[in-house]
Amino acid sequence: MKRRRRRRRIEFEFHPKYLWIFCIILCVVLMFVSYRFPERFSGVKTAVGNVISPMQRGINSVGKSISDRLQAFRDVKKLRAENEKLKSQIEDLTSTNQQLTQDKYELDGLRRLYELDAKYTDYDKVAARIIASDTNNWFYNFVVDKGSQDGISVGMNVLAGNGLVGIVSETGKNWSRIRSIIDDNCNVSGMSIETQDTCIVSGDLKMMKEQDVIRVEMISLDAKIKENSEIVTSHISDKYLQGILIGYIQDIEVDSSNMTKNATLIPAVDFERLDEVLIITELKEAYDFD
Repeated sequence: MKRRRRRRRIEFEFHPKYLWIFCIILCVVLMFVSYRFPERFSGVKTAVGNVISPMQRGINSVGKSISDRLQAFRDVKKLRAENEKLKSQIEDLTSTNQQLTQDKYELDGLRRLYELDAKYTDYDKVAARIIASDTNNWFYNFVVDKGSQDGISVGMNVLAGNGLVGIVSETGKNWSRIRSIIDDNCNVSGMSIETQDTCIVSGDLKMMKEQDVIRVEMISLDAKIKENSEIVTSHISDKYLQGILIGYIQDIEVDSSNMTKNATLIPAVDFERLDEVLIITELKEAYDFD
């Protein structure tokens, strides 16, 4: 029997680095030859250029697109960081502005109280802040943060703005309730600062809400009170110290009995916007508020 001979396969091992070295050598040789004999290889250069140029343009286009996208991404990231920084700065500035506004509001209030205090230098006074009021926009009955431990007593006069607010009607250890002159149950004996003619200033919350005025009654027919005359607390009042500005006379007319005249009065105090008051720590006389 004949034996079949097995053919042996000859295997060649070709390491990639040798191919890489070969390519480098080939490129160097081609570069040298093309440099040494440029005329002979001009056609090759042109052919290669025609093949490579479109590829190069495409690669450049793709590269530029990728570069632009990366730059846009970096710009967006930068803008987001700047936006967050600006938001933080805006929040800080808003907070600072609110604090400055509050400080200015408080400073203006203290300045008005100082001017009011200087206007009535004959009386000792205690400043108090309003901490509660009735559920509406008008301060006709409210509570302040000073009480008996601060020397406050029932019947003491209360000032704000340019003049009279009202009177202390109730006190606790560290609080007091104030009844203002616009309250329906409040009557103040007043007089014209120019003519000394007397009258009664009566609270009227409805008129105050509708017309920003309260009532003035019991003006004698021969009184010389005029429009815009200043009305102050009179010397005959048993509750209010003399000479405190109440407001300004408007719309004088003879009443239906033809015996006296009536009018309206614009209060010297803005009863829609009260924050702090001055309480005169002096009573005109011993007084039972009830």
